[in-house]
Amino acid sequence: MGEIKLNKIFSETIPELSKEESVLLDQVKAVRTTPRDARFPSQNQANHCWNRYNEWLLCLKQTGDQDGCKTLRQHALSICPSIWSEKWDEEREEGTFTGLKVDN
Repeated sequence: MGEIKLNKIFSETIPELSKEESVLLDQVKAVRTTPRDARFPSQNQANHCWNRYNEWLLCLKQTGDQDGCKTLRQHALSICPSIWSEKWDEEREEGTFTGLKVDN
């Protein structure tokens, strides 16, 4: 069974990398966007973004485990405009966020 190729960029033989470059390459390979969600079939993904952000918060509320909820956070960040997620993060810190409340 052959190695799975992510795309053409990663199918070429990789030149010798420093340890730091190797770590960065692994991080790039690990980046994933949120999977398709049948609940949000339209091009406008604002509701999908809001839902993914609150699913991450729900995970935090239920488990209290930042690392365990990291994938859900990545899904939210991959679909939401950064200005929205930054605004919501600030609102959570200030206690004015209208979504799911999570004790820090």
